[in-house]
Amino acid sequence: MGRQRTPKNVAAEPEPGIRGPVAGTFSTDTGTAVLIPDGDNPNGWLLLLNGVQSSHVDLADPLRLDFEYMRWIMALVQDRWDAGANLRTLSLGGAACSMPRYLVAAYPNSRNVVVEIDGKLANYVRDWFDLPRAPLLKIRVGEAREVTESLTAGSRDLVIRDVFAGSKTPFALTTAEFTSAAKNVLIPGGVYVVNCGDSPALAVARREAATIAGAFKHTVIIADPPMLKGRRSGNVIIAGSDSPLGDGAGLPRALLGGAMPAQLWDDSKVRQFGRCALVLNDAEPE
Repeated sequence: MGRQRTPKNVAAEPEPGIRGPVAGTFSTDTGTAVLIPDGDNPNGWLLLLNGVQSSHVDLADPLRLDFEYMRWIMALVQDRWDAGANLRTLSLGGAACSMPRYLVAAYPNSRNVVVEIDGKLANYVRDWFDLPRAPLLKIRVGEAREVTESLTAGSRDLVIRDVFAGSKTPFALTTAEFTSAAKNVLIPGGVYVVNCGDSPALAVARREAATIAGAFKHTVIIADPPMLKGRRSGNVIIAGSDSPLGDGAGLPRALLGGAMPAQLWDDSKVRQFGRCALVLNDAEPE
């Protein structure tokens, strides 16, 4: 997809009274946000956080996800729950709220909470993209682990972790202790999904796979074949549940669509993948 260059204008705050996206560079609590019009889609906007592509939003179509890994996660969700489900979701990492916005559109009866550490960014995103309001979509400003550990046990059907500081997920959100806290928030049979960014060596993904497999009875991995063969850096989606995941033909078929077809690894492949990796633990140095 074609991208326009990063705008050079810098604004500490959007102009008072203006709602809707405005191209530019804006200061946030944790650095800078750059908002760029999509050169191929008049309704599309790309958000960069501290120089890293973070989110894409189509103002006219919340069901359009431009990032492949987001489409893979939503394919997994829609394989598990039909459109009438009363989903209660927790999204760790907000940015432009692309996936929570999708969930509101795909599941009209859902209730979605987003945890975003950057309060200034959360305010920008609300104004830029006219997000649905609570109770459909609530943004809670806070640190993802602290918020997760404060939530009521069994209060969510789905937890999605998509938190990055630069190109890496904070270590405290990858450990067995945090995974246990996320599982505690889920109902029995709920689903925990993480977006793991990794290099061709896949060392991080192996450890995350081992950690999630240690907490849940069933796991899957979703990624494109070059990533799984260690040929490039990118995203590996890892999910865990105490109920089977993607055990029919529907999810593998859905993952073959799009510009970047993905593979689904079942539980046995995931456990083999992480077999020799050490489970991540709070006690180890970051």
